[in-house]
Amino acid sequence: MTGTRLVAVGHYQPERVVPNSELETMVETSDEWIQRRVGIKERRWAAPEESVDVMAERAALNTLAKAGTGVDQIDMVIVATCSALDRSPNMAARVAARLGIPTSPVTIDINTACSGFPHAVAIAQHAISAGAATTALVIGAEKLTDVTDFTDRTTCVLTADGAGAFLLTADADEHISPVLWGCVPELGDAVRIERANDDKFAQNGRAVYRWTTFELPRIAREVIDRAKIAPEDLAAIVLHQANLRIIEPLANKIGAVNAVVATDVTVSGNTSAASIPLALSKLLEKNPLPSGSPALLFAFGGGLAYAGQVVKLP
Repeated sequence: MTGTRLVAVGHYQPERVVPNSELETMVETSDEWIQRRVGIKERRWAAPEESVDVMAERAALNTLAKAGTGVDQIDMVIVATCSALDRSPNMAARVAARLGIPTSPVTIDINTACSGFPHAVAIAQHAISAGAATTALVIGAEKLTDVTDFTDRTTCVLTADGAGAFLLTADADEHISPVLWGCVPELGDAVRIERANDDKFAQNGRAVYRWTTFELPRIAREVIDRAKIAPEDLAAIVLHQANLRIIEPLANKIGAVNAVVATDVTVSGNTSAASIPLALSKLLEKNPLPSGSPALLFAFGGGLAYAGQVVKLP
């Protein structure tokens, strides 16, 4: 059976930096309250012309440049997003066109909200394992400001825009552990972007926080078990960047005493499906880790869907 290797990680962020002080002028909130509740100091907001597919393309180009790979080698493009305003053509097809991929790539969009990226990684891995693809661009891209209610002080302080990407390729060895994925149907309404709410993001933050407090450590340990390594072997932990209060305690709870924990949420905000590749790309740029080091990826969000795997770093 063919294995899958992570070749490169890249990202793109809009130029506009929005500090908490700017939000203080928009809604009843404060820098102290935002940092105490979720740990966010600032976030990036996209310009009007920076659509989901534009940011996805830029993250893909950054990734391909790091890998030294040409677009002619890509035969699969998957985009994880929950904020694309257009239903068709899908974002993956638009990205393939923007990149000028000359082959006939498989183009798939995935929408499991914030957990979309590890779902997409698993789908690409399975396609490569089955011989249905050889080189896949897996992209998480979000323009959450398009679906944000800027009168809701509980959610508008969270959302942000950006994109991140993985380049995956077939390999003789397997570098990605079996995915652990699922959902909690009774919490399916905890995170929503629904027409009944004018297509704006809403959530039951307390319900999500309770679930992560009680269930996340157990599920994370199961992901690690599937990778057949010990928690102390992890070099990095990259969770969905939703809340610093969820992210920071996990390493100690699962015994990952040697892992670097990505905390990009503090300066990038919540970018939903983009948050894992975005955070990992920035972490590796600032703190290069040895090639082949294992990193835990795990995300949760609307549905309440979740997914995670351990990948060997490029």
